[in-house]
Amino acid sequence: MMVRRIAPGEQQLDLPPGYTLVPLREYGDAFAHGCGIAAEAGAGTLVWVRRYDLVEFAVVLEPDEPLQSARRAFFAGMNATADAIAAHCPPERQVGFAWPDSIMFDGGLLGGGRLGWPEDCNEDEIPGWLVFGVILRAADMAHIDESVAAGSVTLLREGFEMVETEAIVGSFARHLMTAFDSWSERGFDPVARDYLARLSGGKAGQRRGVDLNGDLLTQSEAKAPPLRTSFVDSLRKVAWYDPEYRAPRLV
Repeated sequence: MMVRRIAPGEQQLDLPPGYTLVPLREYGDAFAHGCGIAAEAGAGTLVWVRRYDLVEFAVVLEPDEPLQSARRAFFAGMNATADAIAAHCPPERQVGFAWPDSIMFDGGLLGGGRLGWPEDCNEDEIPGWLVFGVILRAADMAHIDESVAAGSVTLLREGFEMVETEAIVGSFARHLMTAFDSWSERGFDPVARDYLARLSGGKAGQRRGVDLNGDLLTQSEAKAPPLRTSFVDSLRKVAWYDPEYRAPRLV
């Protein structure tokens, strides 16, 4: 795999200060590469795969709290991704989530997020790194039959006049910084609130929250204990991802 670190003057993404771009060629894997270099590359390293049919990138984070709670950075990343899509999509279109990692556009699966961490890190230890990765379907993939792809959601098919993948990635980077600034100043509650506002599956009268370890808490009755849905177990399924095509699954 050919990889080259771009010098600041050569960057093709409009990234805010604090980010370092690592571009990959078309068949690169941003998430896998990000996890592979995270320990040495450091916070703010953004791995980007240059291709027209997918928006694919991953960013390295360096948390300052134990793994159990640090994984909540995933929700900040999901919010930043949704905000970036919303900033470039046609008006009155809805960007949402299906628990915990699927990204929906007007109810159809557009892509999803992933989170990586050192496998040898204990829950009560501060991890040396986290990697948040995203893949969105920008256009039909050339190697997939048109009849198979016909029902899929893509940015191009959903009304984006021009799919500027670079603009979406750059917007994500800025929104992510804003999300972490808000977390630092106001605590995690605003991050959770923004995520839950986009999360599908809620019912009238339910109260939902995100626990310290990222679990989804759903309470239907005031005096009943909340139903707990494991965050880590759900993340490991990566239900939105098709490993054969290395892209969002076709539904």
